[in-house]
Amino acid sequence: MEKITIYHNPRCSKSRQTLEILQNKGFEPIIIEYLKTPLDLEQLKRLRTHLALEDLVRTNENVFKELGLSLANEAQVLEAMVIEPILMQRPIVTFKGKAVIGRPPEKVLELFD
Repeated sequence: MEKITIYHNPRCSKSRQTLEILQNKGFEPIIIEYLKTPLDLEQLKRLRTHLALEDLVRTNENVFKELGLSLANEAQVLEAMVIEPILMQRPIVTFKGKAVIGRPPEKVLELFD
């Protein structure tokens, strides 16, 4: 059986709430603290197949502007996310070939429809 994975930032209230929803539903997700264990380029590309780039990246982060990034240059954005994992939106939950961003946290329930 495929496990649920959450790309988690424990300092983020939405991420904590999403994890709590999963646990309350009886799931024991694989928890990846992506700031401690950044995703590599291939992992980001796999997530990108399920999520729009504008949903995957936090364009409001200062580093996005400091690096002069543009959503028009997907390769550059994904490469920057490897180096600066703070650019990744959170939380992201994957299950059975689907991915959602837990904003709002209840959105995670869409994975089980």
